[in-house]
Amino acid sequence: MEQFSSNSTLLIVFLIVSLIICIPIQTRGEIGFGRHVKNGSDPMVPAILVFGDSTMDPGNNDYIATTFRSNFAPYGRDFANHEATGRFTNGRLVTDFVVLVYSIQLLNEASYLGIKKYVPAYLDLSLSDQELLTGVSFASGGNGYDPLTPQLSGVISMQRQLEYFKEYKSRIEKLVGGEKADYIVKSAGYVISAGTNDFVVNYYSTTLPVRRNTYSVGEYQKFLLQNVQEFIQGLWKEGSRKMAVVGLPPMGCLPDVITTNSRSIFQGRECVESLSSISREYNQQFQSQLDVLQRQFAAEDQNTKLAYIDIYTPIANMVQEPSKYGFEEVNRGCCGTGYVETIFLCNPISTTCTDDSKYVFFDAIHPTEKAYNIIFQYIRPVIDSLVSS
Repeated sequence: MEQFSSNSTLLIVFLIVSLIICIPIQTRGEIGFGRHVKNGSDPMVPAILVFGDSTMDPGNNDYIATTFRSNFAPYGRDFANHEATGRFTNGRLVTDFVVLVYSIQLLNEASYLGIKKYVPAYLDLSLSDQELLTGVSFASGGNGYDPLTPQLSGVISMQRQLEYFKEYKSRIEKLVGGEKADYIVKSAGYVISAGTNDFVVNYYSTTLPVRRNTYSVGEYQKFLLQNVQEFIQGLWKEGSRKMAVVGLPPMGCLPDVITTNSRSIFQGRECVESLSSISREYNQQFQSQLDVLQRQFAAEDQNTKLAYIDIYTPIANMVQEPSKYGFEEVNRGCCGTGYVETIFLCNPISTTCTDDSKYVFFDAIHPTEKAYNIIFQYIRPVIDSLVSS
């Protein structure tokens, strides 16, 4: 911010800017909540709370004993201060775009819900009270709805994430009291994203095909959907009322999946339709399930909102029409060869592309920050509807 010659001038400018962008001026020690700046409206949600897998994990895996980590270069190379926080990409995740705050220093820095710049990891011991109150992520890379999936990866299961959420509720109650804590929990926006690892890491595993030997694809889909339902019901019982639940991506278009299912690593690298079709079938059943749950929950509490988040379509669009979005590479990642490198295979000695904005995927599984931003823009109308009062 430009430096001013007098304290009085600086104070006046600060007050004017604060009023324009609708940020409440807080006294020391006062805890304030994010404000959604849209036609001067009041805050739509006081916090964002996130559950799921590596697409939502900002670094929880940094604090557990697992090889499913990304707290090292080249991950995070486009994040603030080029820091590898544990996000499985080069920069921000979709949920980070959701909570971007307006900055007094950079008035043109767009914000959406006006809460803060990034969603922090719940297990981060350096969390401030304000960060805790305005939302955290419990997500863990390598996780899934099938209880076996996190066991294979040594990561935090959905059930354990739910237990952490209960612990979170107790922590914020100690900070602001029961009434305000209850308001945060019931008014917060919730994002849940998992399921890909259940198929890619678990069901279609070539080393431990336990589930494939037990279930047909259709049976496994139903098994997962039952687990999804139980998780959502458990979250609702704990007070969540505004939930955005993410479907599966076109799994057959993930670079690692293409490599695994291709006769040649380097030639004929097309999306594997048989796997993408499984995503579509699952997503269709998933939406029907959410409709049923919405009616059940609304019968008990009309404030309940469940929203299906379609990530299949935007990713498929980017892969099928890359030039429309400024991409050049769609079937390999930016890291290493881009064919198999992810987690520890994508590391400080890996070669990387010079311009990751030309790539849909950063490693062989996870999208780039640019791709995540495009996904966010696509799903934004659904989030608008979910969090509106």
